[in-house]
Amino acid sequence: MAPQRLLSLTDEARLALDNLVDFAGDIVDPTLRLGVTGLSRSGKTVFITALVYNLVHGGRLPLLTAQTEGRIAGAQLRPQPDMDVPRFPYEERVNAMSGTDRHWPSSTNQISELRLVLEFRSNRFLSRRLSPGTLTLDIVDYPGEWLLDLPLLGKSYETWCRETMALSQTPIRAKLAARWKDFLATLDNAAPADETIAREGADIFTDYLRASRDDKVALSTLPPGRFLMPGDLAGSPALTFFPLAIDAEGTPPKDSLWAMMRDRYEAYKAVVVKPFFRDHFARLDRQIVLVDMLTALNAGPNAVRDLERALSDILTCFRPGARSWFPSPFARRIDRILFAATKADHLHHASHDRLESILARLVHDARDRASFSGARIDVTALAAIRATREDSVSRNGESLDVVVGTPEKGEKIGKSKFDGKREFALFPGDLPEKPESLFEPNASPYRALESLSDENDAELRFVRFRPPDFSALATDSTGRPILPHIRLDSALEFLIGDRLA
Repeated sequence: MAPQRLLSLTDEARLALDNLVDFAGDIVDPTLRLGVTGLSRSGKTVFITALVYNLVHGGRLPLLTAQTEGRIAGAQLRPQPDMDVPRFPYEERVNAMSGTDRHWPSSTNQISELRLVLEFRSNRFLSRRLSPGTLTLDIVDYPGEWLLDLPLLGKSYETWCRETMALSQTPIRAKLAARWKDFLATLDNAAPADETIAREGADIFTDYLRASRDDKVALSTLPPGRFLMPGDLAGSPALTFFPLAIDAEGTPPKDSLWAMMRDRYEAYKAVVVKPFFRDHFARLDRQIVLVDMLTALNAGPNAVRDLERALSDILTCFRPGARSWFPSPFARRIDRILFAATKADHLHHASHDRLESILARLVHDARDRASFSGARIDVTALAAIRATREDSVSRNGESLDVVVGTPEKGEKIGKSKFDGKREFALFPGDLPEKPESLFEPNASPYRALESLSDENDAELRFVRFRPPDFSALATDSTGRPILPHIRLDSALEFLIGDRLA
């Protein structure tokens, strides 16, 4: 059941009022609210930084029609509208990637916002006469883990307990959940509520979620999302609960451990999940969901299946719907959703379409359901900032297509450990032509990755590369570096191109 049916009448009325205010402002100042999300380490921060950098500084975006036709006059950052939301630290992110100790910015752990105003000339006669010639783009950045919390709005505590318990019994999770299960075996759900037990249980359950996110297993379905990024709610009762072993719906004894856990679960929904949905998520017009496919492929078929489940859960959270010529001022719908497999630069371009096909397979069923509402949904493979270049080398009489870049310090392939200073040529392997093969037992998704250095150790693994050296990049007429990318322009055309027509 979709979250929008689960808000109280008061919440729905407040949401309708907020949308009415946004609608009125949009008439005078055309505005598009773009949501950017993705699960941990999917590249949200890099995507937003690259998007803004390229629009502000006129980067090479040949597939963004308005720029190719010379109709974008400029883009400038402006103060954001929501005073209670942190500003996305764009300038700091650029400095992190371009400095002498260049590194990728830290991951998103809270919601943030950035306003970008684009000046453009419409290619439509009537629009040139009536439109102000600007598009205000409000970029809303939020962790994908928060998105996976939205289905909790439609679940009772008891239902969530049973689903979480069933998920923990899958082969890949069973060992990780052993300590939590052993702890549950010592508890009496009807016993008096105990704060010490609540805190211990929440800590053990959080350890289980954290272990599930490790790169070696790379699981994606990990609600409640705030357990792994508590922020200022750390230690609060709203985050001090855990699933109990409960077989069926029922009424817990008064003042019992069960009653305490249920009350705190409901508090989590009221204090954390519902305000996020009402105040931020339900006000979006467009959405991009960034997906770290490579980490899931590294971890194997179980991680890929779990990612498929997570993406299906994510898509059911949206309020999809076609944009109307006469839009309702009281209801807002997300009319375009783009799923993007990131870090495409870690693969040779020959595998980009295959990576895209795998992602399309993972969202296929949920995508078909949302399409009935009229929303446009698409998938792509991209690298918002390209950290590698391509080359070809000969090895044992065979020509190998490789990527060349500087692996991050500490990255390993077999016995080879990188120092973060030297470039290496890496053969990233071949993704399968048929995505279905990933779900076969003991599936091996690609040929072995090889480090083409003196130590020729092979291991089924992608590595992380450092950002490109900005001082070595091509520059524009002002001497500013031109950021290389893969399909960022295509993503922008899908997300905002029609609003610049």
